[in-house]
Amino acid sequence: MHDNRWRKTLPLVAGAAALALALGGCTPTGSASGGDRPLRMWSGSMTPITNNFNPFAVDTATHMTFGAIYEPLFFFNQLSDEAPVGLIGDSFEFNEDGTVLTVKIKPDLKWSDGEDLTAADVAFSLGYGSNLDPDMVSAEAPDDTTVVITYSSAKFTATSLILGSTWIIPEHIWSEIDDYMTETNPKPVGSGPYTLKSFTDAAYTLEANPLFRDGPPKVKEVQDIGIDSNQSSEDLLKTGKLDWVGQFIANPDGVTANGRISTMNQQQDPTVIMTCADTAMGCTGAQTDPAVRQALNIAIDRAAISKKAFAGLSGESSPSFALLPRDEKWLGDPALATSPQAPDAASAEGILEAAGYSKGSDGFYGKDGVAIELDLFSPDGWTDYNDAAKLISAQAAEAGIRVNARTVSEAEYWTPISTGEFQLALYGLTQSLVADPYSNYDQYFTTTASAQVGEEPTKGQNYSRYSNPVVDEAVKKAGATQDEAIKQQAYAAIQTEIARDLPYIPVVLNASQSFFNTADFTGWPSESDMYAAPLPYLSTASAVILTHLSPVTK
Repeated sequence: MHDNRWRKTLPLVAGAAALALALGGCTPTGSASGGDRPLRMWSGSMTPITNNFNPFAVDTATHMTFGAIYEPLFFFNQLSDEAPVGLIGDSFEFNEDGTVLTVKIKPDLKWSDGEDLTAADVAFSLGYGSNLDPDMVSAEAPDDTTVVITYSSAKFTATSLILGSTWIIPEHIWSEIDDYMTETNPKPVGSGPYTLKSFTDAAYTLEANPLFRDGPPKVKEVQDIGIDSNQSSEDLLKTGKLDWVGQFIANPDGVTANGRISTMNQQQDPTVIMTCADTAMGCTGAQTDPAVRQALNIAIDRAAISKKAFAGLSGESSPSFALLPRDEKWLGDPALATSPQAPDAASAEGILEAAGYSKGSDGFYGKDGVAIELDLFSPDGWTDYNDAAKLISAQAAEAGIRVNARTVSEAEYWTPISTGEFQLALYGLTQSLVADPYSNYDQYFTTTASAQVGEEPTKGQNYSRYSNPVVDEAVKKAGATQDEAIKQQAYAAIQTEIARDLPYIPVVLNASQSFFNTADFTGWPSESDMYAAPLPYLSTASAVILTHLSPVTK
């Protein structure tokens, strides 16, 4: 899933009021231990929260749908290159040419409604809705714990997508659902550690699943709360009314000083200027010209953006979209290790003039009497993004590129991104689950992961509407081999294309800060045991963490 800090925006007071209503009044700091109340988290949902628990509705479903209620077969820790951890799945094995995948699932599994969870459910899930891979020939369950999936091409490199990003659903329920995309699924039945207890548009509460395969988790209730700005969340953390968030906070010491809250910062997810890039896919505007994207890329001052918008906590992004140094062996050209950190207005102007643009009397470039005027939006309340957008606008102006920065509500943000009806948006891409950028390239850059403007992608998150046959072919080539030399060659080809075309213009490697209550709950990831990334908006990882936690009894 993409950057799930999510949802709607209201004034700061409204965020606190919504929380108070959801909790029926807030417990003062330190007056109750973790064992006496729910763990309260903010996964990024803003009020009103949509009552949607459909695992196929990746843009509108509540966050805890993904992992806490519905699970994939295995958990892949994106911070480690260790073998994946079995959830529903127990083991897996490819045949010699990578076209047949045999998965063994754990025995005696139950859905949360008491029905048996068997290999037949897994086979059904793999062939259902947007889960269906066009290359899948068949998915069969020869017995209750074995699934055999046959593909028309090798799927070695797609392992993390098949096993770690495909949500397993109960056949006895979803076989009766006609339109899987419009279903809101308000009474979800899953296999995960939690079930839905109650829902309001201000917060929803999950309770421990008594039928969970490992036994019900020790944290008996989890409440995911709608908050309408980073500042509201920060205030609630400081006053003991939140236990777990993942957000940007410029001065983390102000939150952790009381010893109750601990923090980590994994710089891993790229913040980008997402462009609607391809006219053949229906995009319109000056940003569809690669020359304009290239000029904007070198006009912005990333060092200043990092310092002023991200308080120096962000990292340097790479136009290869590999996570460095983790993915070092997959970087084809060392020149693509990082994007330019200092602006070069003169070179940006040179690119535009070579492409036929000329500077008007107002100091801004245009062509054929039409000025370049680009709209850049970000969600109101994402203070780091809002500040970055203002800086990008000012920096682009120095190179004669007019970029108008604005903030918008949730509907104004997610709807045009999903349908492609935009020019520029500040956006967060999530990192690949394993030490291999394949899933990034497959999910964000292939034509099959996109859709025409006006339609929503159903098999991927290529919201840029980028389409490049060289990239499409190289992704297929990489997915069909275990030969590192062949994959390196394919990735080098992809990186050359996307670094030139820039459908997503890298800005920074996001300061992925997490804040969590170590006074009332134990078992969180640590520097010595990073079993999962401690960000509450990550799919599956957040649920894995919840199963590791124990309340502190005082």
